[in-house]
Amino acid sequence: MWDWIVQILFQALQLIQGFAGDWGLSIIILVVIIRLALTPMMLKSTKSTARMQVLQPKLMEIQERYADDPQRQAEEMQKFYSENKFNPLGGCLPLLIQMPILIALFNLLRDLGHYFPDAAEQGFSFYNILPNLVMSPAQAFADGFGAALPYLLALILFGVLTFIPQMYMTRNQTGAQAQSTKMMMVVMTIMMLFMGWGLPAGVLLYYDVSSAWQVIQQIFVTQKVIEKAKAEEEERMANAPIEVDVVRREHKKRPHKSR
Repeated sequence: MWDWIVQILFQALQLIQGFAGDWGLSIIILVVIIRLALTPMMLKSTKSTARMQVLQPKLMEIQERYADDPQRQAEEMQKFYSENKFNPLGGCLPLLIQMPILIALFNLLRDLGHYFPDAAEQGFSFYNILPNLVMSPAQAFADGFGAALPYLLALILFGVLTFIPQMYMTRNQTGAQAQSTKMMMVVMTIMMLFMGWGLPAGVLLYYDVSSAWQVIQQIFVTQKVIEKAKAEEEERMANAPIEVDVVRREHKKRPHKSR
């Protein structure tokens, strides 16, 4: 299923390794290329997230009003999304795109010796910081704590850099929503640590660098994009009547028929 993505990553890694000379550096360069390619989509996703935060009160109003009628509630929410030209899944798209890349990279690194047989004897290292990018923390730990330490540090970063970007986003949330998000973040971080225990160090390196890029992007770019998108959405809502409010007012004015 992932073969075609694996082949693309293989060709890219082969090309980069030709001038980089180090497997870990090649993976870092690959991260930069993929992140740059995803930047326009990431900015669009950020704007979508900001719009969701502005529209959230209206969505909650619809949910409360039709709490006893799930079908009508779904219809009204779909209508609201359509009127506001909003895709609730827009914020998830970059993550959905990166998951196949991570899975394909796992498959590539697991069989790196097969794809690069000439380099197998020399090994696949990252400047001896991570001596073997094909090895997982679990496998390294079998050789003792000292040998496993670099891999354990990569694993810890794997968990921390899962937590920080999401924690940063909760600055724009309050109340029960913020508490729920933080709980999900903790659970996800634990799950990522458990999953990372068996991942090749090259995958951990890819994820660590990619997540560090995301944190820097959030600090210097994302927050400004969110603030601008929120301001634009609030201005649009202030200048354009929301259909939900019109329906509610008409409903109040409409005389009730006696049975």
